[in-house]
Amino acid sequence: MNEESPKNSGDGNPEPPEEISRRRFFEKLSLALGGLCAAILGVPLVGFIIAPLFRDAPDEWLPIGKASAFQIGKTVNVTIEDPSSLPWAGVTSKSAAWLRRVSEEQFIAFSVHCTHMGCPVRWEAGAELFMCPCHGGVFYSDGTVASGPPPKPLVRHEVQVKNGEVFLKAAPIPITTTL
Repeated sequence: MNEESPKNSGDGNPEPPEEISRRRFFEKLSLALGGLCAAILGVPLVGFIIAPLFRDAPDEWLPIGKASAFQIGKTVNVTIEDPSSLPWAGVTSKSAAWLRRVSEEQFIAFSVHCTHMGCPVRWEAGAELFMCPCHGGVFYSDGTVASGPPPKPLVRHEVQVKNGEVFLKAAPIPITTTL
């Protein structure tokens, strides 16, 4: 049988070629427009999700303050601006670090984020320990793990003193998750 010949209904009369009904036309049009809308919305969404994978996080030296403002042997919380945040991040772009002045020219800085799940650690001056309130992580004054679930010591930030000004090299929030 030739495929181009009209179909036979069985009674010997050929059937007319199939016509698209109005309902079928609008069904196909709706599917096409829905697919177009999904593509228009989906492309930027996918780009938003995968773009950070290809962007390097900037490491910047941030001014903290005059070296003379920090006492030798004291650990203080300093506020820093996250260099990897986006322009519209607002208050969420603010972060912090624990800064200790060891000597006239030497400073040590630790991330405030616990290496277990990223909760903010607090400094207990009387005990000379960093304590994480979320899961009971405890760190010694040098940042090493004293007890609890954290798998690694507190992340250290680089610190330098130039012309009497303290600068801290900021990096994105360091988090190590373990299950």
